[in-house]
Amino acid sequence: MPDFVCTQCQRTFSVGDAALAKYPGWTPKVCLRCKPAKVKASGSRRTKSSTRGSSKSREQDLPVAEVLERFTDGPDTGIFTDGAAEPNPGPGGWGAVYVVGGEIKDEAWGRDPATTNNRMELTALIAGYNMAPENERLKIHSDSQLCVNTVNSWAAGWAKNGWKRKGGEIKNLDLVKTVYALARAKPLIELVWIRAHSGFRWNEYADSLATAYRRDTK
Repeated sequence: MPDFVCTQCQRTFSVGDAALAKYPGWTPKVCLRCKPAKVKASGSRRTKSSTRGSSKSREQDLPVAEVLERFTDGPDTGIFTDGAAEPNPGPGGWGAVYVVGGEIKDEAWGRDPATTNNRMELTALIAGYNMAPENERLKIHSDSQLCVNTVNSWAAGWAKNGWKRKGGEIKNLDLVKTVYALARAKPLIELVWIRAHSGFRWNEYADSLATAYRRDTK
């Protein structure tokens, strides 16, 4: 059987002759370990269980040393944050890393035995703002659109309304207030969204810090 090199993990893998003969001209790019799980559909709608399975398959859950070996793409300056909880709610962790020109200036991570994914994302973002310099333009990257929209779009209106919203309670209000106060105190810091599990080195590194609670080593 011929060998191929996975474009994601860079490991060598094999594909049977029968499979290659079935698809003439096909060059496999990704090994079975890195290949996303197929999502079953009912009509045009995904089931909840299959959606969770697809998301889990994208999560690398790699130690930071292996992340640095595998990934090189993406921005190399800024602060990158991530949070995780499995199951959700359940035990979770968070991580933040500050890099300049590809060199780590600061990092932080932690865990919580009973939490949610959103609480860990917000906790990571708070850590990111805390390590950000006050008088320097810098981007904080979060792969949580909820967090980015909360800080950039929604929190100002909630604050004006006495921290109330028309749609009901503001979830994780304690953390929302904290991160919004930090964002206002550091106006030169720009919070931006970055796509999760897209192979960007420092986003994957932050993910590794966030999932360290599931491993024996960081």
